[in-house]
Amino acid sequence: MDSIDDLLAQLKAEYEEIQPKQQQPKSNSAKSFKSFIQPSTKSPSLVDNILAEIKADFAVQEAAEELKRQQELEQEQIRQEQLKAKQIETLRAQAKEWLAKLDPFSSEGLWFERFAERYSSKLEAAIEYLQNN
Repeated sequence: MDSIDDLLAQLKAEYEEIQPKQQQPKSNSAKSFKSFIQPSTKSPSLVDNILAEIKADFAVQEAAEELKRQQELEQEQIRQEQLKAKQIETLRAQAKEWLAKLDPFSSEGLWFERFAERYSSKLEAAIEYLQNN
């Protein structure tokens, strides 16, 4: 936002520099053109109004861009959450299938029984086991 303020201040300074140079009359057509381009003593307030409008336009544009960025970020977060939920559901299905095929009396089955003691359910233990292997 500071760069906009700096730009507007620079534009105003340049305008005020040029204004005294343009006040020297050269001809009638030049006078009428000059009065069209340069309003009378009210010009600083007109310039201030124009600069304020430009600044307001930039602020509105920046706010719209920020809102768009926020919406895109929210959409990305939702997409990531949906992807993670899908991955968890896939892993849950794999764990159920693995448990169904596991022979509880095999060495892997006996090992898994001890491993699963630390978890609230065998399914939770199987999910953890499959995630890390």
